[in-house]
Amino acid sequence: MILEAVSLPADGSTNAGDLVVPPDARGVVLFAHGSGSSRHSPRNKAVAAALQRAGLGTLLMDLLTVQEERVDAVTAEHRFDIGLLGRRLVAAIDWLEEHPATATVPVGLFGASTGAAAALVAAAERPARVHSVVSRGGRPDLADQALPHVQAPVLLIVGGDDTEVLRLNREAAGLLRTPHRVHVVLGATHLFEEPGALEEVAEVAGEWFLRPGADGSEDAWQ
Repeated sequence: MILEAVSLPADGSTNAGDLVVPPDARGVVLFAHGSGSSRHSPRNKAVAAALQRAGLGTLLMDLLTVQEERVDAVTAEHRFDIGLLGRRLVAAIDWLEEHPATATVPVGLFGASTGAAAALVAAAERPARVHSVVSRGGRPDLADQALPHVQAPVLLIVGGDDTEVLRLNREAAGLLRTPHRVHVVLGATHLFEEPGALEEVAEVAGEWFLRPGADGSEDAWQ
């Protein structure tokens, strides 16, 4: 098991990340947190732990530098800059291709809130490396023109009581040209704080990342 605190490139600066790679990992999932959050998000950490138990590596990273986070805490100007966040994820995908523990394994993306839009932008930019995308309570609509260019299969997980976000997800799904599905967690709100809601997110995300290939192969990540 590899547990490593890492520094990732960020437009001339660096962002902090936490890399975990279990033995014989079948892939690595890069997390993109949502508005005003960080790699310490307890919800993303819980999902990451479940994916690690399933045999996947995980990389949780801060999408903003320390200085940008200070500005964003006051102005909220960076958290909705999908172009910026998408570039940071693309740089992280490229970094994973250079790291000895993850260079040869496929990459999945797990995005929450605005991070889901950034994940879809990054998936469109790196179609050969990104094999699967999962959004949790995300804003895929903010990915806008990137949506038709995503080639990786996409799972959109939304709380059943998060009605406006659910509407936006269904509209965004209509613009995807790749295999996709909207999974509704009944009774859940935006943060999936209801009993059992986050566990359902982790379960369906793991199934999506490790689903059988469309050609009937045992592992879609191979």
